[in-house]
Amino acid sequence: MDRAQPVVLSLFRIIVAFLFVGHGLASLFGVLGGVSGRGDALPVGTWPYWWAALIELVGGVLVLVGLGTRVAALVCSGTMAFAYFSVHQPRALFPIQNEGELAVLFCWAFLLVAIFGPGPWSLDRLVVPAARRRVSG
Repeated sequence: MDRAQPVVLSLFRIIVAFLFVGHGLASLFGVLGGVSGRGDALPVGTWPYWWAALIELVGGVLVLVGLGTRVAALVCSGTMAFAYFSVHQPRALFPIQNEGELAVLFCWAFLLVAIFGPGPWSLDRLVVPAARRRVSG
C-alpha cells in the first residue's frame, strides 16, 4: 500500500481538479448544464460568484496538470472555505442542511493537495529541479 501512495495522490489530485474545473466551466460559460442546471452563465464580474468560478477554472486547471500545485490548491481551498462560510453556513449549521457538502469536500481535498503536494504525475515534477525536491520533500 505504501508504494501506491504517490500514484494515488496524483490520481486524487487529477480527479478532484477535473471535477472542480467542471464547476468553473459551467458557471463561466453555461456549459455542462450551466449555473444550477439552467444552462446560464454568470454575468461577467459578478462578485463573488464570477470570480470564484474563474478561480475554479484557472486554479482547477493548474492543479489538474500539477503546475504551481501547492499554491493553486491553497487558493482553491480558501475559495471553497469562503464559499462555505459566506453562502452556505448562514443558511443552517450543518453542511447537510445548508447544501454546503461540495464546498467542504473541495476545501479539504485541496488543502490535502496543498500540504502533500502533487504526487509524481505532475508538471511540477518536470519543472522543479530534483535537488530542490529532495530538500523540500
